[in-house]
Amino acid sequence: MDYLDKLEAHSIYIFREAYREFKHLAMLWSIGKDSTVLLYLARKAFFGHVPFPLIHIDTSFKIPEMIEYRNKLARELKLKLIVGQNKEALKTKQTFPDDNVDRITCCKLLKTEALKNTLSGQFPRYRLDHELGVFVEDQDKETYTGVIVGVRADEEGSRSKERYFSPRDKNSDWDIGDQPPELWNQFKTEFALKTHVRIHPLLDWTELNIWEYIDRENIPVVSLYFDNDNGKRYRSLGCYPCTLPIDSTAKNVKDIIKELKSGKLKNIAERSGRAQDKDGGGTLEELRREGYM
Repeated sequence: MDYLDKLEAHSIYIFREAYREFKHLAMLWSIGKDSTVLLYLARKAFFGHVPFPLIHIDTSFKIPEMIEYRNKLARELKLKLIVGQNKEALKTKQTFPDDNVDRITCCKLLKTEALKNTLSGQFPRYRLDHELGVFVEDQDKETYTGVIVGVRADEEGSRSKERYFSPRDKNSDWDIGDQPPELWNQFKTEFALKTHVRIHPLLDWTELNIWEYIDRENIPVVSLYFDNDNGKRYRSLGCYPCTLPIDSTAKNVKDIIKELKSGKLKNIAERSGRAQDKDGGGTLEELRREGYM
């Protein structure tokens, strides 16, 4: 086995442990490279089938190509896709693009609150109906207590404090100082009633590992990751008012791998183009303590 084989095998093991231990399980799909690799690992873990729903939190400010890609892939793979939104915040225009709140408050409303209430069943969930080809309100209101997420420890400081099985309380709040030890591949999967657990099969993967796996497995990703003849590409995807591309001439997956190996980006944070990470300093960890991805 090479290094990618070992990472893949370990991630598949985490998937299967989660499926065995958590009755009402879901996976978050942001449409980015990491969660899409996670999706393809899930298909490997369960022999081409994904036995739990994929949840996308739609802020309504995603780059249109991301939504087109989401719907196309969901239809092709026959995925159970669930979409959640904070419709009240959008209706009252409590958003940064509407110039009524700052970026961090916008993230709290459209991402953190939308995610927490979608997982709990407090907000409506909209399921892709493959027969009708449209989204319909899902009648399943049960709380998802186990949630698989494409978090990587190397991506950002607060993510490096996660565990493979990372507990939150019933309100999805994260106590960083109360994480279980995970030694010698022994994982705690039994928690108190109403504990919400985030599961991170990609925790030890790096950005380079992700792109090498995309290359090896021929995984389709959004073309926004590549230079489309303007000398720029996105390294990390989010809402269009708060996400900026980087200078890069990488036009395909192999070019990105070459760019990462060259060291050109070694002193530039992967999320450097995400404006909300910079507002106020240390705010991303604050958001994540409250339930953000």
